[in-house]
Amino acid sequence: MNNILITGGAGYIGSHITKKINKKKKNIFIVDNLSTGYKSLINKKSKFYKININNLKELKKIIKKNRIDSIIHLAASASISDNQNDKKLFYKNNVEGTSNLINACRGSSVKSFVFSSTAAVYKGSNKKVTELSKIEPKSVYGTTKLKAEKIIIKNLKKLKINYAILRYFNVVGASQSKKIGPLNKNDTLFKNISTSIFKKNTDIKIYGNNFNTKDGTCIRDYIHVSDLSEIHIKILKKIEKVKKSVILNCGYGNGISVKQVVDRFIKISKRDANIIILNKRPADIISSIANNDNLKTFIKWKPKYNNLNFIINSCLAWEKNLSNNHH
Repeated sequence: MNNILITGGAGYIGSHITKKINKKKKNIFIVDNLSTGYKSLINKKSKFYKININNLKELKKIIKKNRIDSIIHLAASASISDNQNDKKLFYKNNVEGTSNLINACRGSSVKSFVFSSTAAVYKGSNKKVTELSKIEPKSVYGTTKLKAEKIIIKNLKKLKINYAILRYFNVVGASQSKKIGPLNKNDTLFKNISTSIFKKNTDIKIYGNNFNTKDGTCIRDYIHVSDLSEIHIKILKKIEKVKKSVILNCGYGNGISVKQVVDRFIKISKRDANIIILNKRPADIISSIANNDNLKTFIKWKPKYNNLNFIINSCLAWEKNLSNNHH
């Protein structure tokens, strides 16, 4: 892996991965249409192309001209709100975009392909899910990501490109440099709480408190973005070396409830918060926890940031930094 193309490289996860790969002295090329990415997050040492992944002609040119050998495909529409209006957009970006990127790889020097998928493809379960657990997405996001997975499996085999499909659980946290973190106002728990903590009145929203769980709130498996980024680089190396394709869960294997997260934020930030209970969202699954044995075996992975206090502190430090810089 010398010439790496990262789609969605101006986003929260993409910019983290870019930063980590840059330390390894590789050539990085970023494709992002900046619809949800940010110019400020683009790594200065990489070459940036502002294009949409549905632009086949441009993609082909970029892959050819820069002799791309590895692709990390992160560009996607993601949101939990599951707005029906988003359906077309999600389909266009997540399904057609992936299909288009694969078409751009035909007859190129691409050998390895890493795809960011999601735990939202699984049916919710109180048990940890393995890569062979029941697949039954509830959200438009999960459904379109699953379609993209199928396109990858079908086509890359024929093209003799090794792939890794990484099913992310809930990605959270910010970099220690405080340079990279979540900017989007996507309705995600950690971002919502972190931003409200720096407001005069701290209102924290919980969607549903009558789920069938210990404390009535949803259970999620949170993974720090730095650990997730590290996984991509190790996986890319590994699939290139062993010439194998894999599907892997990326989570810590710890189930933490929404209420536990809220309580811990309040404790760490020492704020009085007003907790607002809203209705459940239709696409929310009760519980989503990873069995990550396969990941651990495949790349001998040991997480570094598997600690809720550390993750929360990184989120708060990032928001504080943002509010000081009036982003």
